[in-house]
Amino acid sequence: MSYQLYRNTTLGHTLQESLDELIQCGQITPELALKVLLQFDKAINQALSTRVNKRVNFKAKLNTYRFCDNVWTFVLTDAEFRDGPDQIHVDKVKIVACDGKGATGHD
Repeated sequence: MSYQLYRNTTLGHTLQESLDELIQCGQITPELALKVLLQFDKAINQALSTRVNKRVNFKAKLNTYRFCDNVWTFVLTDAEFRDGPDQIHVDKVKIVACDGKGATGHD
């Protein structure tokens, strides 16, 4: 099973809009569009787990947190992110963290 979190990104939204247009024009079936989305889920999860090795340090005030269905959600305020000498301040940020080990398994 792959997480579908990345469908909510700009790339994911654009893919879904393009697939919807193709369905409306009769160029693909809804079943094929679903297969494309499932492949997108697998590919983005695998790419992020194997190709990204960047680490960023941050310090913030924890506003709320939740753990449900193996997904952590943190809402932080007054956050400061550091990447070497670069740093950025954010008033409020939401972090959603999933277990990456189980997300890219073979279906």
